[in-house]
Amino acid sequence: MRLPRLAPAAAVLAIGSVVATALPAAAAAPVTTYEMPFPCTQSWTGTTRASHSPSSKAVDWNRPDDVGDAVVAAAPGVVTTAVPNGTRGYGRYVVIDHGNGESSLYAHLQIVNVGVGQPVDQGTLLGLVGDTGNATGPHLHFEERLNGVDVTPYFHGAQFVFGSTQQSQNCPDVPLAGNFVGTAPAEMAVYDRATATFQIRGPQGRVDVRFGQGTDQPVVGDWDGDGVTNIGVRRSSERQFYLRIGKRNTRIVMGNRSDIPVAGDWDGDGKWEVGVRKASSNLFRLRRADGTVYGVTLGEAGDIPITGDWNGDGRTDLGVYDLTQAAFTLRLEDTDGLVWLASVKYGTAGDLPVTGDWDGNGKTDLGVWRPSSAQFFQRIATAPTARARATVAVTWGDPRG
Repeated sequence: MRLPRLAPAAAVLAIGSVVATALPAAAAAPVTTYEMPFPCTQSWTGTTRASHSPSSKAVDWNRPDDVGDAVVAAAPGVVTTAVPNGTRGYGRYVVIDHGNGESSLYAHLQIVNVGVGQPVDQGTLLGLVGDTGNATGPHLHFEERLNGVDVTPYFHGAQFVFGSTQQSQNCPDVPLAGNFVGTAPAEMAVYDRATATFQIRGPQGRVDVRFGQGTDQPVVGDWDGDGVTNIGVRRSSERQFYLRIGKRNTRIVMGNRSDIPVAGDWDGDGKWEVGVRKASSNLFRLRRADGTVYGVTLGEAGDIPITGDWNGDGRTDLGVYDLTQAAFTLRLEDTDGLVWLASVKYGTAGDLPVTGDWDGNGKTDLGVWRPSSAQFFQRIATAPTARARATVAVTWGDPRG
């Protein structure tokens, strides 16, 4: 799938071996909003050298004792190359397509955490710093490319100065929604990767709950069936879900590192279970309460998985969101087992999908979160496929860029 044209801006940090001190004439800024390929607030040094392959515009990143440190996506996109066992050249490496002919490359990784066809948001864990391939020591080799050719790197909207040490501003919020206080309608929330905190917009004001690590993938659901949405994360490097139920944490191992987590009440018993979507095959694998797993295929590579009770029957249904077309595809199954698909266009290219029962009618509504403005746009209708009777825009979280 082709990726959206995103607004310019974004600054990243660099590292290296031989330092280039002079700042060349300003190069054209990329359309993609790149941030440093490391978690928020980390400081890294980026260098290059005249003989740097494939180009002196590539960045070698280092900091003390950096082997095994997290490498994250510098910008949203779709994984087009993932080499988990490379031994030459780049070794183990990842390439992300950001649209507009722009892409980024992350090389010499210790492990690769993503797979081809997987949609990744800014800040998604891609792998760990290593020394695989033709590397003389641990470091991250990073490239920003235009039509496959290295270009001058930009981070946080500024041209990078080789040899400098900078602090990562790769601090994205991740949008969420749920009945966190146990009453309809659904509340909006974000997962702040900078502090690993769920920030919930409750009826009495903001509620912060710290849980997990900043590189985890947040997931929410009613794990104990008491009508209140609980928090959780999936740690892709461990293939484990960590679910918070009261003061107790539950761990579930499921899927591969590159799988995307989902959650829902698949059988309508009131308790939510977890699942994953495999980008390589577009297959949802859903876990039942007894631990058995079944599969449902839906969507295309690059789609973002979503879930919701589209028809109000108490069972969670599946869906996907196409970022480039700003279109939801919803899967519904009636009481006779007949499956049908519905398409609903909503939002603009680059928005992130979020679903919740905005009006409290028992049916999940559609929505999006706009990263540039940190706005939730809620589509309110009698049913997700019906004509919208209202739309509501609410700012929650921090804008990116």
